Amino acid sequence: MIEYSVVIPAYNEEAGITSTLTQVIGFMKTFAISFEVIVVDDGSADGTSEVVEKFAQDQPEIILKKNPHKGKGFAVRTGMLMALGKYVLMSDADTATPIEELKRLMVWVKDHDFDVVVGSREGVGAVRSNEPYLRHIMGRTFNLMVQALAVPGIRDTQCGFKVFKGEVARDIFENLILFGPDTPETRVPRVTAFDVEVLLVARRRGYTIKEVPIHWTYVQTKRVHAVRDSLANFMDLLKIKFNDIQGKYSRKQSNLF
Repeated sequence: MIEYSVVIPAYNEEAGITSTLTQVIGFMKTFAISFEVIVVDDGSADGTSEVVEKFAQDQPEIILKKNPHKGKGFAVRTGMLMALGKYVLMSDADTATPIEELKRLMVWVKDHDFDVVVGSREGVGAVRSNEPYLRHIMGRTFNLMVQALAVPGIRDTQCGFKVFKGEVARDIFENLILFGPDTPETRVPRVTAFDVEVLLVARRRGYTIKEVPIHWTYVQTKRVHAVRDSLANFMDLLKIKFNDIQGKYSRKQSNLF
């Protein structure tokens, strides 16, 4: 079995994906016995796939999967269900959280046997750099709603740096509904609440979750639209809550076990 899978969703990352993969490959070669890096291209309109394919010619650990543009949540789900690793990390393509933070999270998986470990930009020991004030307020407001309606006790559901035991990842992502196999294509990049659904499914299926402070640096992006994405996230949250009330996340819907 491969020891680690690293899943990287990518949308229009032509300019930065080579740097990201260089950092990830360099670190993983010193950290893991064996690993794979799965890049899921979320229907990019630029040359992301071509850059990854070229880079992968000299790096057999890299696997490229091309998706239609269905959003980050579906891209991550695709990679998680492809992953063969004993441990599976989801990491954003912008490396806002350095890959080296995996060491910090794995302590809680290997030494304390947690099933899911969530990188957190909140709490004692967390460092968040260069974040615009409005972006921070948006995030904290959304988290208050998340804790009230879905996953109380987790102060940062949205950080894109999470590690799972492999069999746990496959079970959780197989059983997503809002961001599951019926996810529609989208025309615009959109911030979603898919992390909330992931963590709620994990809780309802009895998996243990640990939130661990990490170092994170804000990377400027034009993909976040304050009004549109805030409203869309709130609607996602309500849909997830409605699914939960109906008991949909507690049912054994997969045949993986």
